[in-house]
Amino acid sequence: MTEREEQVEYPAHWEADVLLLDGGAARLRPIRPDDAELLVDFYSRVSPESKYMRFFAPYPSLSARDVHRFTHVDHQDRVAFVMTVGEQMIAVGRYDRLDSSEAEVAFLVEDPHQGRGIAQLLLEHLAQAGRERGISRFIAQVLPDNARMIQTFRDAGYHIEGDFDEGVMQLVFPIEPTDTAMGVMRTREHRSEARSMARFFEARSVAIIGASRRQDKVGASLVRNLVLAGYSGRVYAVNPAAEAVAGMPAYKTVHDIPDQVDLAIVAVPADAVQDVVLDCAAKGVHGLIVISSGFAEIGDEGRRRQRRLVGLARSYGLRLVGPNCLGVINTALDVSLNASLAPTMPPRGRVGFFCQSGALGVAILETVGRRGLGLSTFISAGNRADVSGNDLLQYWEEDEATEVVLLYLESLGNPRKFSRIARRVGRSKPVVAVKSGRSSQGVPIGHAVRSSIVPQAAIDAMFRQAGVIQVDTLDEMFDVAQLLAHQPLPMGPRVAVVGNSDALGLLAADAALAAGLEVKKSYSLGADASAEDFERGLDEAIDDPNVDAVIAVFTPPINTSGEQVAHVLATVGEQSDKPIVSTFLARVGVPELLRVPDLAGAAGRGSVPSYPAPEAAVRALSRAVTYSHWVNRPAGTLPNFDDVDSARARGLVNKVLAGSPDGADLTDDDVCALVNCYGIVVAPLTAVASLEEAIAAAESFG
Repeated sequence: MTEREEQVEYPAHWEADVLLLDGGAARLRPIRPDDAELLVDFYSRVSPESKYMRFFAPYPSLSARDVHRFTHVDHQDRVAFVMTVGEQMIAVGRYDRLDSSEAEVAFLVEDPHQGRGIAQLLLEHLAQAGRERGISRFIAQVLPDNARMIQTFRDAGYHIEGDFDEGVMQLVFPIEPTDTAMGVMRTREHRSEARSMARFFEARSVAIIGASRRQDKVGASLVRNLVLAGYSGRVYAVNPAAEAVAGMPAYKTVHDIPDQVDLAIVAVPADAVQDVVLDCAAKGVHGLIVISSGFAEIGDEGRRRQRRLVGLARSYGLRLVGPNCLGVINTALDVSLNASLAPTMPPRGRVGFFCQSGALGVAILETVGRRGLGLSTFISAGNRADVSGNDLLQYWEEDEATEVVLLYLESLGNPRKFSRIARRVGRSKPVVAVKSGRSSQGVPIGHAVRSSIVPQAAIDAMFRQAGVIQVDTLDEMFDVAQLLAHQPLPMGPRVAVVGNSDALGLLAADAALAAGLEVKKSYSLGADASAEDFERGLDEAIDDPNVDAVIAVFTPPINTSGEQVAHVLATVGEQSDKPIVSTFLARVGVPELLRVPDLAGAAGRGSVPSYPAPEAAVRALSRAVTYSHWVNRPAGTLPNFDDVDSARARGLVNKVLAGSPDGADLTDDDVCALVNCYGIVVAPLTAVASLEEAIAAAESFG
């Protein structure tokens, strides 16, 4: 090792857990001298063809000198990243500086892992490291036959220039992020995270580890819930002390199961979970749902245990829901997965729901059942140690079965990423969120992050800008959801009130005005109004070009059948291109009488939601109006400024951090220089010690 290599500290901040295109996880980190054995083992598994593509000649093995050169780098002019799954290296990428601003980049990926987006990930991280080290351009030499690697560079979103010399293609490209490159990275991120969630919801085989013969045990409940839901895949029970559980064979470990296992539900004591993870990794399980408690929710020792659990799972390429969670549900008819402690499946529907607390999850599922609000998928993430709301947003964005997203958030681990993803998802699907802990800055039980690391006002502003429909309570969330899931969006704030009660009609009109809506028409049909009267009033209101939405009020009449009016409401609601909300006999949810069945028999589009009072109906409608205004507003574009010099700004920051790795306050001159990199001109300033000096300075500034 050279003197320079000995002086450069290992850049731990470059380490990252990454997701691959198929949803699998891996560990990416800088190479270390003690990786020599891993590197040799990795290289021995690479095919001769891949070795030839990397070195342009037969290169069957690495010499001792090669191994030393490849594993001993200075993390400055010579940088290398390895990607590992478990105890195996599966890829390596590196750059070597050619001059002050250029470096040559190269990759080698083990054959079975090619096509998983690994080279693109290595390129992204090498480019970021290169920018930190003052490199602005990469050069790659590639054989013309190496079409996959050439495509990797072209797909990265950089402006590639190519040259051909002596049978080798030389690709040259600047590594400063472009809009295209950032778009490529975010598309890859979206695909990887969405696919990692699909592995949970679309699992074709499930093992319950900790399955029990005793009906009062958690493991028995999990087996029972999975079977009673009519799960379409294969179910395996794992219990080292039983021959059979619930009439099915029991296996001592997951590794003893003869078939592939996609998903493992873990319900064993906390101190046994780590061994289960190792067994699942060896078996090739894709995802873990850890029901077990005894982690961060119990204090410092539990937090340490949780960190070890997540680190172990990620190191072996496993994603993890939990620990201390309720579980995962998918109501799709061809899956019917209840991998949770919830005793009954919620109705099938078009709403995806994410929450964290298991106890709250049970209450949520009971509520949606009472309201007749169907769910597509549901997840209770418990301590949210790995899988978070951001992952679910990525999945629901492309899930055709989900049209509305509901989030009950106890904490925001990465607000910036949440805002970016939610804004994109909200353009096609409304996102409704309850952010708990508005009155407290404490740490939610089981969470390693504070409930909010920014002021609540900033979170509120972030939600507004991202188009998130923020509500204060679960009841209000369900009120909004049952409108969005069944009725079209209002195109404006103009409403008509149609009803058979003057008192409730006036209450609805007053509530609408208080909510910022405009009451254009009020149809008072009288207490003895017939179903035909309701139909005429609704048709007239909907046909009025000055009306964007209708509030229907129906109280128990003397001579009119409630069923007849319900039939009218459902028929008009199904045909209308304007939303209808109702106060129908004070019912809450989507009553069966007001449902328009879809192909699966659940409440479909056109079903009319009902609220216990006009105020609740109006509040939900006003939220939908605000969202409709946001979603129909042009998204805008990010401007490009010619006077922005981000490279110089990065250099200034790196210079300060080089002297103070833990951060430092900038001097006035540093602040002026930094903002000047972004085209912000600061008025002249000077330090003064007296009034006379201040007057003199002001005069000198003119």
